[in-house]
Amino acid sequence: MKNIRKAEEADIPRLMEIFDIARRFMTENGNPTQWVKGYPGECLIKEEIAKGHCFVVCKDSDEIVGTFCFIVGEDPTYLVIKDGAWLNDNPYGTIHRLASRGSEKGVGKACIDWCAGKVSEIRADTHRDNIPMQNLLESNGFTKCGIIYTHNGTERIAYQRSEALCWRR
Repeated sequence: MKNIRKAEEADIPRLMEIFDIARRFMTENGNPTQWVKGYPGECLIKEEIAKGHCFVVCKDSDEIVGTFCFIVGEDPTYLVIKDGAWLNDNPYGTIHRLASRGSEKGVGKACIDWCAGKVSEIRADTHRDNIPMQNLLESNGFTKCGIIYTHNGTERIAYQRSEALCWRR
């Protein structure tokens, strides 16, 4: 069983370790350019914790094995989508910066399931070379919708999961 709770400042050293592991995993699996130059950095994570957007995934023992940010409301980077369209314009939550230690199976699914318990519409995006994340999203009911561009202008594949559409399957 995996427990999810809001991250606390005391969790930051563990979160930075998890992001280091995730960056190495991405590089070793053909995605060396998604999280570069130490992204996501400690300052960003502190901001996300202060805003209540950063969460941790824990084993039964309370050991942190994963992290993600979940933000309910409009994401400015999702206002323009190219080469496609969002499934709908309903209010949504967005998953960002999902990372795992790699020591436990099911961290990504636990995150998605938890978010789906909060909102009926979820959006996410990932780098073209991040095949593991694309597979996670697609195997958990997300539909590839098009291309968005992040705040620094880099391209990402945009996904959306709609409970209204999941119920029809």
